[in-house]
Amino acid sequence: MFTRRNLIAAAATSIGGVAAATVARSALAALPEPAVSPGPKMVPPPQPSTGRPFNPVVTLNGWSAPWRINGQWKEFHLVAEPVVREIAPGMKANLWGYNGSSPGPTIEAVEGDYVRLFVTNRLPEHTTIHWHGMLLPSGMDGVGGLSQPQIKPGETFVYEFQLRKSGTFMYHPHADEMVQMAMGMMGLFIVHPRDPNQYRVDRDFAFLINAYAIEPGAATPKVAEMTDFNLWTWNSRAFPGIDTLPVRLGDRVRIRFGNLTMTNHPIHLHGYDFAVTCTDGGWVPPSARWPEVTIDAPVGAMRAFEFDANAPGDWAFHCHKSHHTMNPMGHGVPTMIGVDHRGLTPRLVSLIPDYMTMGERGMADMGEMEMPLPDNTLPMMTGQGPFGPIEMGGMFTVVKVRDGLARGDYRDPGWYKHPPGTVAYKVDGSAAAPAAKPSQTSTEHKH
Repeated sequence: MFTRRNLIAAAATSIGGVAAATVARSALAALPEPAVSPGPKMVPPPQPSTGRPFNPVVTLNGWSAPWRINGQWKEFHLVAEPVVREIAPGMKANLWGYNGSSPGPTIEAVEGDYVRLFVTNRLPEHTTIHWHGMLLPSGMDGVGGLSQPQIKPGETFVYEFQLRKSGTFMYHPHADEMVQMAMGMMGLFIVHPRDPNQYRVDRDFAFLINAYAIEPGAATPKVAEMTDFNLWTWNSRAFPGIDTLPVRLGDRVRIRFGNLTMTNHPIHLHGYDFAVTCTDGGWVPPSARWPEVTIDAPVGAMRAFEFDANAPGDWAFHCHKSHHTMNPMGHGVPTMIGVDHRGLTPRLVSLIPDYMTMGERGMADMGEMEMPLPDNTLPMMTGQGPFGPIEMGGMFTVVKVRDGLARGDYRDPGWYKHPPGTVAYKVDGSAAAPAAKPSQTSTEHKH
């Protein structure tokens, strides 16, 4: 854990730590304290107590960085460092990130703010930070070797610029990108409108899309991988570790996300159509917004959509690439559908006691069986719902729309209690008419 004392010592040994503006050592001695990640669960942000007012976002499995006001500057402090991130219960990964988490904390400010961002490097190699989508001076853009010197281990640099537009942005390194982004170095940067009532919503969620290649039983990503990823995550979390999105019935809801993987992602919400309202290029004027139920996020892009939560229930929210809603899987596994294993399985079990026949009827059995796994490995399909296995993994969670949630209450309200007659049911084929509809057995769970 980093303290003010060792950060000051590190700053004193740097060569003034600069990014377009020189910072005196006396100023470095007054660095704002870097906040440390509170853990892998969503932290609802408080309303801002200093600076311009804004309506804060809620980062899935994340948190927003605190700041301090110093004259005209809103000051933040990011520490680039190795971190351990719980991908989901049962698996942790050795990543790189900021302030104890990957992704790093969400930075929130207001259009027109002057921001000063201190960056201390605790990695074993140099780094920088690029402020993706921001309009700023070239020397603050964060491309190592092009627009600034690299931030060497132990050094602290500072970036200073005014926020010229509101919208949905992100930050990530522009130094040894293949390694540093593959290791999880990224974060959200949300710039709110100057008028807090402009584009106002009741609930504003945000996350980054990232992916890792981690061998079963291992904990460190394969940074040289280009295509064969096996952990598809939102904010470095995989289902069932991704937070749900609790929403009050009648709320206007915004969901923002950015894609820092090696492929595109068609993000799909069940139960609603929505309007695409923002990209990393800025807000979409109301007259130009278009309706969707799935919005594709290209590599390196931000998207945001909005909807009115007028349909109560538990609504699936996921990437629509089917392999992206699975956890570690062997892409070289042969298709065994239709292969008759009768008589063969007992012989194999006598030789391999833990052997299980898989795939002759499809892969749905994976959601129910408890096969042995290497330590620190997630099952390919997992998660239990009120009606049985959900058979998902990776980029999947649930938007939970409920009547009666309090404003600002983001606790998981449990499973939805369906009104009678609104659940699909089995028909008795021997009867002339459908069998009586079963009663609803799931209950609301309060947390």
